[in-house]
Amino acid sequence: MEYAIEMLDITKEFPGIKANDQVTLKVKKGEIHALLGENGAGKSTLMSILFGLYKADTGTIKVNGETVTIDNPNDANALGIGMVHQHFKLVDRFTVTQNIILGYEDTRHGFLRYDAANEKIKQLSEQYRLNVDPHAYIEDISVGQQQRVEILKTLYREADILILDEPTASLTPQEIKELMSIMRNMTKEGKSIVFITHKLEEIRQVADRCTILRKGKHIDTVNVKDTTNEQLAEKMVGRKVLFDLDKKTAKVKDAVLEMRHASVLSPVTKQQVVKDVSFTLKKGEILCIAGIEGNGQSELVYGLTGMYPIIKGNVTLHGEDITKSSIRKRSVTGLSHIPEDRHKHGLILDFTLEYNLIMQSYFTEAFQKRGFLKFDAIREHAQELIERFDIRTSAGPVTMVRSMSGGNQQKAILGREIERDTDVLIAVQPTRGLDVGAIEYIHRELLAQRDKGKAVLLVSYELDEVFNLSDRILVMYEGENVGVFDPETITEQELGLYMAGSKRSEAS
Repeated sequence: MEYAIEMLDITKEFPGIKANDQVTLKVKKGEIHALLGENGAGKSTLMSILFGLYKADTGTIKVNGETVTIDNPNDANALGIGMVHQHFKLVDRFTVTQNIILGYEDTRHGFLRYDAANEKIKQLSEQYRLNVDPHAYIEDISVGQQQRVEILKTLYREADILILDEPTASLTPQEIKELMSIMRNMTKEGKSIVFITHKLEEIRQVADRCTILRKGKHIDTVNVKDTTNEQLAEKMVGRKVLFDLDKKTAKVKDAVLEMRHASVLSPVTKQQVVKDVSFTLKKGEILCIAGIEGNGQSELVYGLTGMYPIIKGNVTLHGEDITKSSIRKRSVTGLSHIPEDRHKHGLILDFTLEYNLIMQSYFTEAFQKRGFLKFDAIREHAQELIERFDIRTSAGPVTMVRSMSGGNQQKAILGREIERDTDVLIAVQPTRGLDVGAIEYIHRELLAQRDKGKAVLLVSYELDEVFNLSDRILVMYEGENVGVFDPETITEQELGLYMAGSKRSEAS
């Protein structure tokens, strides 16, 4: 058997944690090989070793049958290995071509050969059906297009082995479908792909084989077509995962949050991004805002939470007008917020976990006296939340949040916001980038809050999540409310038409 990549008995240890424990991964030439595991299972660490970002403590790497040493990404590039990172490494103010050739410039007599580079990029774009404009600026193109630029960057450097790290985490359903097609085209051209993911359906659609990691160890390598989703999930998490939620009938009570004819202005684009939207959120229900990403859902939440100004209309919480209130006033009055971007708006990455867990309440009597923090109370509070929400860390309350996996960072935010015991919980993409075990856990927590009589406003771009959790669905298109629907009576296909703007409810 001829393998493009063989990683044999790879071990990598960090202070307090063994990220990879004698892991073996073998990727055949011309295959799409999925690397599956929970957040923190060691997937990204293993691929970072292959790409030269980390050095393994022990183990052997073979490329096309030959033992190699990879000390840095330049070594990896020279061996034909390219990596598309989950968080893109692009310069916004540069063009597509400038980003692709950066660090790999073709010069003649000291001058860049732009025409030759553009021609090569155009040829690669056509060959792999990537459809990218070489002259476009990165800041002007979609996330899906930016990902294609990252793929082109690796192809431009003549990579035969591509590592795609969580490539679908920020893409719309349409862009995911296009990416799958691109991946298949690349393997037809003889490329080998390692596809890091925790989305079982995507593995089913595109991968040939799958290697499962759990807590840093190699659990199994399977042929995808011979394995069920339930078997993959059980190998990944170490227990049976229940895909069907035990969702009781909602006991809806009084209205708690109301938005009336509200319009939101983006301070970034100076454009009106939410236009004349009205809705009522009641205790004991999950109202889900659905739609294709970029249709004003994020900005609607920014308006509700005070991050963006509401220029028309109003918002009331418990009957009190909070349209012009500060973010802290809204928080204290009864709004909890799990933000879309956990790094940008949810956490201070270079603070410890215990300080992140009191971010919304450090000024209360529980955690300060006469302006001085109560360190013992803060530590005890952190220990309680770590246990209650199963937040896994290397050093408990004093763990630097930056070092935690994405799933555990998300659990920290979820725990902090739920523990505040407010009447309204706004959750934006709460499961983005998480594995099935963490998704199951967060879904159950959101349903538990709803069953306790809390009002949950959920923003999600995953249709499965929308239908599994919501009691009512509000669809947004181009900043407008195009209808409110019952998940029991509307089909996914019909909802898709509203999301694409092809249909509009008369009752909206």
